[in-house]
Amino acid sequence: MRARVLVVVLLLLLTGCSSGGGRDDGRITLRFQSLAWQQESVEANKELVKEWNAVHPDIQVEYVQGSWDGVHDQLLTSFEGGEAPDIIHDASDDLADFAYGGYLADLTDLLSERLKADIPRRSWETTTFGDGVYGVPFLQEPRVLVANATWLKEAGVRVPTPEKPWTWAEFRAVTEELSGDGKYGVAWPLKEPVSATLNLSLSSGGRMFHRGPDGKVEIRFDDTDAVVPRTVHEQVNTDRSAAGSTLGMGGSDTLPGFFGGRYAMVPLGFSYRQQIVQQAPKGFDWQVLPAPAGADGLAQGVSPQTLSIAEDSPHQMQAAAFIDFMLRPENMVRLALGDWMLPTGTEALRDPALRTQKHDWATGTALAAHLRSAPAQSVRGYPEWKDKIATPALQEYYSGAIGLDELRERLVEDGNLVLARYQR
Repeated sequence: MRARVLVVVLLLLLTGCSSGGGRDDGRITLRFQSLAWQQESVEANKELVKEWNAVHPDIQVEYVQGSWDGVHDQLLTSFEGGEAPDIIHDASDDLADFAYGGYLADLTDLLSERLKADIPRRSWETTTFGDGVYGVPFLQEPRVLVANATWLKEAGVRVPTPEKPWTWAEFRAVTEELSGDGKYGVAWPLKEPVSATLNLSLSSGGRMFHRGPDGKVEIRFDDTDAVVPRTVHEQVNTDRSAAGSTLGMGGSDTLPGFFGGRYAMVPLGFSYRQQIVQQAPKGFDWQVLPAPAGADGLAQGVSPQTLSIAEDSPHQMQAAAFIDFMLRPENMVRLALGDWMLPTGTEALRDPALRTQKHDWATGTALAAHLRSAPAQSVRGYPEWKDKIATPALQEYYSGAIGLDELRERLVEDGNLVLARYQR
């Protein structure tokens, strides 16, 4: 390890010691594909690249703008074609196939001890596959309830806090109390229902994916797994406290109705606050509330954004040095503020800029310690199960087309047939 660190230091300080990047002047060029898309985030990433390049003339980073849309297929094509970027921005739930497929470098011996110690073990678990670490988790966001503060105040309901959140039963009762006259207590945007369901189910002890002594994974749908799905189903179909019309929507699609006073609350990712700040009508009073808690408190699954290094990159140590620079505490704060998300680093989370009451940053920061690895992070076959089995089954259950028994049968029996093909 010391030898690797020494080599990196020498590479950063000396000039003309390596060739690469297709140049004859000895300068190394690293390609960094970023998926940043919000203006503030893109600017923060580009500024950090510029700052690195200014002090590392012999190890230059080329910023490449990527897109979250279709990133898995795009990366797979670039890996197979031998044209993958050196430094890869992605999300932890997209890494399993690339890690097991040998496309990503094992970062265990490439990362600095400072970075390893700064990010909690629970976050490293999201990028650990087998015995290797294949990404650095650096940004994460909890799911929260964004609420019409005026509506809640006028209704006189108890407003939850991270210290005293609603239970799932209390949440259901509150949404029913807030409903009536064509208005709804909550709008569930569940166009992509699987990750929301699995991640929120951690609070009630739901896991669904269980790894046996032989290392193989099987799906079970226990009572703890049913708490969140049943709550949504009953809100939509029994209490009529949730708008069925939003089940096929994405989060942004619900904002006009939220601003227009049709829904009291919308469960959204923490980063949606930026859209709300930009789009909310003048005088609209909103606030961030923690998601409901269950037997495991505020536990919630997340799939952090990650930085990885291509296995085929000839400059892995230099790429690791750039990642270490990008994720210094002060830089991690800049990236978090740009994306309106939370950093994984413990030192960055202490920054006063992330603990202010403005835009409810403090509420989100208070939830950071409760975030866990999403249940299916390392399960091979999960993407197929999600797309072919779980998504249509949950959509039908939430709409009332099928009952809980059929949902369980499809998720478990059909799901385990899918996983079995990947575990032979």
